[in-house]
Amino acid sequence: MSPTEDEITGWFAEQRQLPRATYPIGIGDDMAQIALSDGVSVLITTDMLLDGTHFDLRTATLHQVGYKSMAASLSDCAAMATIPLAAVAAVGLPRDFGERRLKELHEGILSAGDKYDCPLVGGDITAWQNDGPFVICVSMLSKPGNSPPVRRNGARVGDAVCVTGSLGGSGRGRHLSFEPRVREALKMTGLVTLNAMMDLSDGLSSDLNRICHQSGVGALIDAASIPISEDAKLERGPLWAAINEGEDFELLFTLGMEQWDRLRRVWDDPVPITKIGIIVDTRQMQIRMPDGQIKDLEPHGYEHLQRGT
Repeated sequence: MSPTEDEITGWFAEQRQLPRATYPIGIGDDMAQIALSDGVSVLITTDMLLDGTHFDLRTATLHQVGYKSMAASLSDCAAMATIPLAAVAAVGLPRDFGERRLKELHEGILSAGDKYDCPLVGGDITAWQNDGPFVICVSMLSKPGNSPPVRRNGARVGDAVCVTGSLGGSGRGRHLSFEPRVREALKMTGLVTLNAMMDLSDGLSSDLNRICHQSGVGALIDAASIPISEDAKLERGPLWAAINEGEDFELLFTLGMEQWDRLRRVWDDPVPITKIGIIVDTRQMQIRMPDGQIKDLEPHGYEHLQRGT
């Protein structure tokens, strides 16, 4: 059996111990941080998207693909409440891709970057000599915002577990048109202290597991509190879709109860925030079902290195 993404990235991190003074955040978060000088630092992320995995060019337009590729990296900035600075994009093109199609892709990339003042400043273009698929990779730089970058490993027992927006149903098209929550993340960190955060790219069950594992805690989620999207309500199993489907690109975050009470009182943004559970000391993830029964919450979200998931 192939290793999971978390297993292999954990192995990568163990192979080389980077000096914390120069690299305050390394492998394992949504972005890595590099200290420059006099308290100045920059953060970096990269995302590779594949035709047939992250989108389907038989149904998606190249404008949509360009938008998603940029928005996915912007969502990493949001996940750590940082300010996007600039991006570069590299593409692997099928044979006979053509100038017109490349320009359409470029317009889609710019449409996402322009919303968040994140220019495309360079990249690379190459083409397959055989029947290779379309591939695009965006790398992005950001800088700290209102607070130090919010990491995955800071969840504390007693914290509220919260999400922005609504979950599930991304396969009905939202995965190509989502709004990265850059502004919402910066707004929240300007109001309260967040202990842990990441974006929901692989599904609530998998991404909450990452926060719990890295923080050494557990979580109890209330199924009745999970905000299920209108798209997910069209699925055969709406709750399953909201928990496991992935590519919501909403924010999953934890904060102390007093901080949550303050945030709930002052939050006036059109994008809702919802408390869906609490952090507990069991190191287990569990979910309270609508009938009151408590079940284990297994991570069943998207797994990048496994076929058929």
